[in-house]
Amino acid sequence: MAVNKELELAWEFVNNTNRFIFLTGKAGTGKTTFLHHLKMNSLKRLVVVAPTGVAAINAKGVTIHSFFQMPFGPILPDTDLNASKGFNRKFSKTKINIIKSMDLLVIDEISMVRADLLDGIDKTLRRFRNRNKVFGGVQVLMIGDLQQLSPVIKEQEWDLLKHIYKNGFFFSSHAFQQCDAITIELKHIYRQDNPKFIDILNAIRNNALTETEATELNKRFIPDFTPEPDAGYISLTTHNNKAEATNKTELNKLKTKSFTYEAEVDGKFPEYAYPNAESLELKVGAQVMFVKNDSNAEKRYFNGKIGKIILLDADEVVVHCPDDDFNINVTPEIWENINYSVDSETKAITEEKIGSYAQMPLRLAWSITIHKSQGLTFEKAIIDAQGAFAHGQTYVALSRCKSLEGLVLKSKIHSSQIISDANVISFNKEAEQNEPDETVLKTSQKNFQLDLIFEVFDFYPMLYPVNRILDIYYKNRTVIEGQVEAPFATIKDTIANFLKVSNGFKAQLNKLSDTEDLPETSALIQERFKKAIEYFKLELETKILTLLKTFTFTTDNQAVGGEITKHLDSLEDLLTTKQLYFNGLKNGFVAKLFLELRAKAVFSGKEKPKKKRKAVIDGTSNVELFELLRTLRNEIADEKELIHYQIFTQKALYEMCETLPVTKKELLKVNGMGKTRVEKYGTAILKVILSYCEENDIETKSDADIFEDEKPKKKKGDTKRESLTLFKSGKSIAYIAEERELNENTIFGHLASFIASGEVYITDLIEEAHYKELKDLIPKITFENLSDLKHQLPETYSYGEIRLVLQHLND
Repeated sequence: MAVNKELELAWEFVNNTNRFIFLTGKAGTGKTTFLHHLKMNSLKRLVVVAPTGVAAINAKGVTIHSFFQMPFGPILPDTDLNASKGFNRKFSKTKINIIKSMDLLVIDEISMVRADLLDGIDKTLRRFRNRNKVFGGVQVLMIGDLQQLSPVIKEQEWDLLKHIYKNGFFFSSHAFQQCDAITIELKHIYRQDNPKFIDILNAIRNNALTETEATELNKRFIPDFTPEPDAGYISLTTHNNKAEATNKTELNKLKTKSFTYEAEVDGKFPEYAYPNAESLELKVGAQVMFVKNDSNAEKRYFNGKIGKIILLDADEVVVHCPDDDFNINVTPEIWENINYSVDSETKAITEEKIGSYAQMPLRLAWSITIHKSQGLTFEKAIIDAQGAFAHGQTYVALSRCKSLEGLVLKSKIHSSQIISDANVISFNKEAEQNEPDETVLKTSQKNFQLDLIFEVFDFYPMLYPVNRILDIYYKNRTVIEGQVEAPFATIKDTIANFLKVSNGFKAQLNKLSDTEDLPETSALIQERFKKAIEYFKLELETKILTLLKTFTFTTDNQAVGGEITKHLDSLEDLLTTKQLYFNGLKNGFVAKLFLELRAKAVFSGKEKPKKKRKAVIDGTSNVELFELLRTLRNEIADEKELIHYQIFTQKALYEMCETLPVTKKELLKVNGMGKTRVEKYGTAILKVILSYCEENDIETKSDADIFEDEKPKKKKGDTKRESLTLFKSGKSIAYIAEERELNENTIFGHLASFIASGEVYITDLIEEAHYKELKDLIPKITFENLSDLKHQLPETYSYGEIRLVLQHLND
């Protein structure tokens, strides 16, 4: 990656400060390259999101709406996102842990992000992080060019938002106004190298095209231009129907045989994110454009390269490009849809492939829209900007070209085609005057390290659970017995003293930092830091942890007991985190080490005595629930002698796994689940979903109205032991499921949990023949997950049997 002053500055601010950053730059200045370099080499735990599916796939991230589980309509300041209907706000434990432990959020194509959506991100981060800090205290890097694509806001949506926001751009959001972001503009252009062409593009970008520059540009106006068949020109136009009509007409002119290539979609890859046509019709002689960089080491083609098809067969397309002295044998490329997860051992944020899309990396390229040309580079292009209707459209079109000589205009460029938003021009001018320099960087680095040190000695969050426990005790002392008041009153006094001492230490460090180097390299600050660690570590152990051991309580009031336990768990988690910091940093402060410890702290809290919550896979169905619902669908279809999709469609299946409806009212909101289907099959579907949520300890919104005639819920006891008792009395799994109003797979799981204790034998639940066959088959198969394994095994084995044997083999 080429290095320049602005890129180096951006790298330092992202990695060594906690400043909020808007990284911008003209087309071709290396913004995307910087992002990919950051993903590969940053030491921070980061997540990348983008506003559209295609942008997310290109940035190797996920969509904003998918990651933050946002509604697609307007998000008003007083909107309760958790009460929003029609989308999933039931965050999985994995998602919550990722949000709590990440250091950096990268938002690509920020110019397309609406103000209300950025505020929605701010709300969500505050919910799971620090509600008193903008973006919850997570550093945010926003990448994009405001002179290119702008947010899409429908008229009726703007009617709701215009009373709240000055304009629809991200910089009008309340969060951006509060975050004191710095703007870094990348100035070196890598795409074009002709100074005259660069000046013209800059003038168009800034809506300041002079008559001289317009005259020079319009020398490329050639109204009757007809390119030679092999010249490799592509036409850029304003409207999609124009581009499609041109491509269809040109393809039909060819008398050669037509070949159609079907995409292979594996796992979850939503239609809106398909990078090219699912069904791609090609002919020998067709002009095509590559829509992906070559994944092979030879790097024979890149995204935007133009060529002509010279040979076709079922598995391969041979393309020749005008300036090449070789042919390119093209085979399908793979685009991956990823999900963020947490590595169970290292606790690092990892990218997990949840779906893939395989297709020839080609599209017909006699013409494409200016919108779809975003991010591409062309050697030769014919541009029809007449009818430009959106901000930045003319600039995007012209800036795709590498040179003025490779550009042909179908119509002259006049000021009427250069549409710029006054809000953008005003914001950019203000940002230019406030670009940071090395002095700002040094101050930001120092403040970042001081903030991290102050976080080590921040005891304020401990006051809340301590005060709540005392409040509950004072209000309910007649039903509580044990040692509560004495230890917790002393603990409260100790924390109050900690706050005084830490505030004094903070003031001392602030004074020292005025004259010292960065805290990491200051011998004096490091000495004070280590002494503070020793003091607070000893005080915490002798005056809080020792007292906690004397705390005991009993109560017959379950609600009161539950509240005390909840706040006690919270306090113990905070104390565990402090001990982790004190032990890990006893040899001195290192910013990178602290960030690692902070991420680790998310996963080192006290384990609660409850069943482990399964994570809902981001952007797709939960694999196990998916299999359970699909099995149910097949069973109903067989019984009713129907085709499986007549029960519910694949799209509905995915949506149910994402939104987890638990009432018939919620089920009706799933696409394709009309009144008739819900009446016929809703009870069975909801029983599976509710059983799954209960089994995996996933919160549901409204258990009480699952069925209109539901009886009051029975008091929950030891549900697995209940199933075992019935099973030992001779009842079948089917009978127990019916009796307990649970799904058979849930009962199967209950009983399987007693194999380890010897109360149930594995052959009580699975035929011995199946057990032996699976024991032999499974070790020979390479698989990614349980669903993948099931698809590779004969259908005679049930999902429950496979899971049981797999668990037995891993024990």
